[in-house]
Amino acid sequence: MMSNLQDWPEPIIRVQSLSESGLPMIPDRYVKPLSDRPSSNRPENGENGDANIPIIDLTGLTDDKTELSRSTMDRISSACRDWGFFQVVNHGVSPGLMDQARETWRSFFHLPMEIKQAYANSPKTYEGYGSRLGIEKGAILDWSDYYYLHYLPLTLKDYNKWPGSPDYCREVTDEYGKELVKLGGRIMKVLSINLGLNESHLQNAFGGENIGACLRVNFYPKCPQPDLTLGLSSHSDPGGLTILLPDHEAPGLQVRKNGRWITVKPARHAFIVNIGDQIQVLSNANYKSVEHRVIVNSGMQRVSLAFFYNPKSDIPIKPVQELVSADKPALYPPMTFDEYRLFIRLNGPKGKSQVESLKSPRCH
Repeated sequence: MMSNLQDWPEPIIRVQSLSESGLPMIPDRYVKPLSDRPSSNRPENGENGDANIPIIDLTGLTDDKTELSRSTMDRISSACRDWGFFQVVNHGVSPGLMDQARETWRSFFHLPMEIKQAYANSPKTYEGYGSRLGIEKGAILDWSDYYYLHYLPLTLKDYNKWPGSPDYCREVTDEYGKELVKLGGRIMKVLSINLGLNESHLQNAFGGENIGACLRVNFYPKCPQPDLTLGLSSHSDPGGLTILLPDHEAPGLQVRKNGRWITVKPARHAFIVNIGDQIQVLSNANYKSVEHRVIVNSGMQRVSLAFFYNPKSDIPIKPVQELVSADKPALYPPMTFDEYRLFIRLNGPKGKSQVESLKSPRCH
């Protein structure tokens, strides 16, 4: 199957180049069907207009101790069950490092095209500078470019595939990755405890210390017709946990809640955390990975950093035995993350249909 993934089905066009060319209309390749356009699903005045995903203070959660109040633990639990998303503040990652990581990567996208092109990616591993997800010829594309790299396991971490410029990009990304792996481990403990499991249970199911981790830096150029397209199509994240550093200048992330799209208002120096499909499977759907998408705007380009905290790629992931009962049988068959990720890479982002299609036949 991997032989299908050697190259893209058609020449890659950089969205940033389209945007900077000053074209007044977006090419047809980026125009979404009516039902998927952001304009077709605006909240009416007041309805969900002020809703926001929960903001949770993690003061008291360290690498050694989980000393969060019962009410904070309960808020995280209900966020995982009701939203699949929450923001965290006082999370232990320095605000200076967050800003430095975002601005270093913003500088990368403003380098001359020939420097960026040296890191052009292929669908085989997605590592490097890219402009599309999925390999369907003629597919409608998203209004974004990105950079994707592996952080863990160390066997996949290759500094030569990380940008050599701007200065310190590799060092900043390395330090950022180290801090986010630690934060991911702290959050996994809380999720485990809230499911009634030993605090290390989910982490061990992921492979203990041998997890996978990768970073996708998203670049959303200005768009002359933002109501016709999306920066990233609706999808749920295939991995374990996603820790997103949003652009502080302008919102763009939308989360699906009760059939409506809610635009997340990022808190200053907060991370946005969301449950991925693998934790939905492990939790036997007590926790849900939730559809989200990204809108673009005509006045401002945006950069965000999505850090994916994933299971070791060759461990079969299946519902935790303690969460399976006669009343709630296992909803998903065992599948490794490698198998699942290949399934996603062939299909591209497709709402929640991917994880739902895996449900055991008796559970449909």
